[in-house]
Amino acid sequence: MMPLPYLTSKWRAMALLVLGRQAAALAVFDAMLVRWPDDVYALASRAHLRVQAGQLPAALLDSQRLVQLRPDQAHTWFNHGFMLETAGRWAEAEAAFRRATALGPELDRAWYGLGLVLIRLQRYDEAVVALKRNTELQPMSPYGWYQLARVHVDRHQPEEAVKVIRHLKGFEPKVAAQLERETGLMAGKGAA
Repeated sequence: MMPLPYLTSKWRAMALLVLGRQAAALAVFDAMLVRWPDDVYALASRAHLRVQAGQLPAALLDSQRLVQLRPDQAHTWFNHGFMLETAGRWAEAEAAFRRATALGPELDRAWYGLGLVLIRLQRYDEAVVALKRNTELQPMSPYGWYQLARVHVDRHQPEEAVKVIRHLKGFEPKVAAQLERETGLMAGKGAA
């Protein structure tokens, strides 16, 4: 059981967040981490608030500490990868997303993040694998499908992109229409 001062600090920070007082909540998390430096809740919360405040280098320090404290947590690696990707540190982001997918193969967002990073690194064949896994895990989400179509275009495989666009027309016609406009490919009607 956590000590009462810890619980009081945590509840205070949560109340401040509910009230929209992020800076005050950040100060509570700072104080908590002085007293409990390895507290994963306070570290994760502070990292999140720092990202929102545009303090990415400081958030990355918290995130790095989190993956050291919880090296077996897929979500921690995903969050770290997301911050690294945001910072443009794509090789490091790739490693973090790969760790997340190894620890949590069902974590669709990690597969999507990995796909985006691989696109940035122009490793399109690997990006296709990651994005296909994302679409298997989240078949009704248009994001992975959209990126998959774009990668097929980049790989000079318009027929594969058309299949994806046609598939999207079945549940996300606006995204399919956007892809048709962006790529100049017309998918017509029907399922792929």
